[in-house]
Amino acid sequence: MRSGVRLGVDVGKARVGVARSDNHGMLATPVETVARDLPSGSVARVVEIASELEAFEIIVGLPLNMRGERTLSTDDAQAFAEELATACAPSDVSVRLVDERLSTVSAQSQLRQAGKKTKQSRNIIDQAAAVVILQHALDIERARGEAAGTEVEPQSGPLGEGTPE
Repeated sequence: MRSGVRLGVDVGKARVGVARSDNHGMLATPVETVARDLPSGSVARVVEIASELEAFEIIVGLPLNMRGERTLSTDDAQAFAEELATACAPSDVSVRLVDERLSTVSAQSQLRQAGKKTKQSRNIIDQAAAVVILQHALDIERARGEAAGTEVEPQSGPLGEGTPE
């Protein structure tokens, strides 16, 4: 198991949930819910959190449907991860995409079991989903001895758009 802090990210249309691991990669805990419409940008805030926590890796949940197929949410999360990888490239923080099917459902179930109503948990559901995503990635790494998911390459070219042919 690699040591160092990792971030988990759950990308939603309105909010981005962020979680962190301990330095030993054993446990994921919630950090913050970032609004997608921040003037400075939600990607910039996630990069800032990674810097503050001295994270070496960011795990972004990839929401595939139950058949493993891509959806509009999948494309949104992938675009967010690519933008994040490009923004993190100068700091050598890697970004990985990990299958996150049912992470939000699992997070909602855990919050309900803890006695939180849906209305009460709206502000923390994204963080809870990020915890589920990150904990899943940590468990995979511990079991397999290798990082979970696939690494996202930073985009090159003007303003990070596309890659050279």
